[in-house]
Amino acid sequence: FDNMRGVFQARHLTKRYGRLTALTDVSFSVRPGEVLGLIGPNGSGKTTLFECLGGVLPLDAGSLMRDGRPLTERERGATLFYLPDSIVPWPAQPVRWAIDFTLGFFKGRAALRDEVVQRLDLQPLLDSAIGSLSKGQRKRALLAIGLLMPQPVLLADEPFDGLDLRQSRDVARTLRTYAAAGRTMVLSIHQIGDAARVCDRFVLLSGGSIRGEGTLDELALLAAARGGAATDDLEEVFLALT
Repeated sequence: FDNMRGVFQARHLTKRYGRLTALTDVSFSVRPGEVLGLIGPNGSGKTTLFECLGGVLPLDAGSLMRDGRPLTERERGATLFYLPDSIVPWPAQPVRWAIDFTLGFFKGRAALRDEVVQRLDLQPLLDSAIGSLSKGQRKRALLAIGLLMPQPVLLADEPFDGLDLRQSRDVARTLRTYAAAGRTMVLSIHQIGDAARVCDRFVLLSGGSIRGEGTLDELALLAAARGGAATDDLEEVFLALT
């Protein structure tokens, strides 16, 4: 993995829908080979932020930066792969077809195909139509596609949604394995327990604004400095900061 291509900074991102401001002056950094958790309740702006990062929605203000200059659209496309939540692409096609098609189309990491299929326990599902899968099965199939894409940064919206406890732990372990190999993960997560288990650092989002960024220790210090109780419980830290 080309580590330095995985680094970017979001600077002053703002998104409005008419009179509603969904994101207000959002800034944070993404470091190479980390698992960064975007944490916030439903309605906090996580999906809007991901759609803006992924280029699905236009920003009203702000930009993605690398080395002091904005990323072009082409550079953004070569850097970030955005995996939305709750999509059902090619519902009539089998999982095997979807994996092989996207690998070929995006010139993905074909050497990792069998390993990713095994890690995400997709072997029994390869001949099943995507539209016939349960939410958790579909989540694992699409996550496999995301892990096989060539971009250094994977943006995954709610990667644990629909998974049971054992599957969540397996997926967390898989994401950590590929991060350790240099892939950068940015995960939107509303279950704080899942986030605490898998992420290196956190960006706390509430009401469309950033309330904190850092490791759990750094955020705990920030919460204590703002009058919260001293704790290393991510839920308590989040509540103290939001």
